[in-house]
Amino acid sequence: MTQCCINPSILSADFVNLEAELKRISNADAVHVDVMDNHFVPNLTLGLPVVERIQAVSPVPLDAHLMIADADRWAPSYADAGVASVTFHAEAAIAPVKLARELRARGSKAGMALRPATAVEPYLDMLGELDMLLIMTVEPGFGGQSFLDITLPKIRRARAAIDGSGIGVALQVDGGVTEETIVRAAEAGANVFVAGSAVYGHDDPAAAIDRLRAAGVGAM
Repeated sequence: MTQCCINPSILSADFVNLEAELKRISNADAVHVDVMDNHFVPNLTLGLPVVERIQAVSPVPLDAHLMIADADRWAPSYADAGVASVTFHAEAAIAPVKLARELRARGSKAGMALRPATAVEPYLDMLGELDMLLIMTVEPGFGGQSFLDITLPKIRRARAAIDGSGIGVALQVDGGVTEETIVRAAEAGANVFVAGSAVYGHDDPAAAIDRLRAAGVGAM
């Protein structure tokens, strides 16, 4: 398994002072940018112009999580903007293999996300097209939700499939990640962890990142 990565979600950051908030997480592996369109999920956050500005000032690479409809049409624009990793939802893509290949061709890593109730098995044959598989551990759309333990068996199945394939696909979890739940997720096989309030809910986000990483490494 690859290293334990902590990708703080700026959904929990102070959007008025976003550049300063990004500097507070300079020890992170990436910054997780939640793009929501009020169609695929019942929330509206930010779009490509704001992501481009974040890209210009962020001290760490961007990990864009597109919770948007019509991903086939819109996701490539984020790769064109120079985002290091672009993750689309399988439920929002008509041609996920084609889209993953297009993201890679445009210079981004390709990630694919699955909602909690979406089975992983139909997508295992396309692991070779992906750089990262994201298992949602809450329903996408809002921050601050509690970790869904019912997703742990799916994480284990995904880890077994990745290891069996011999392909170096990162396994990310997003939702309800804390110093407690990161242990369960890491034990199940995840190695990339998105944390929002568990990072920005503390006075020292950098120290919170260090604690999360230590807890994850200890469980891996």
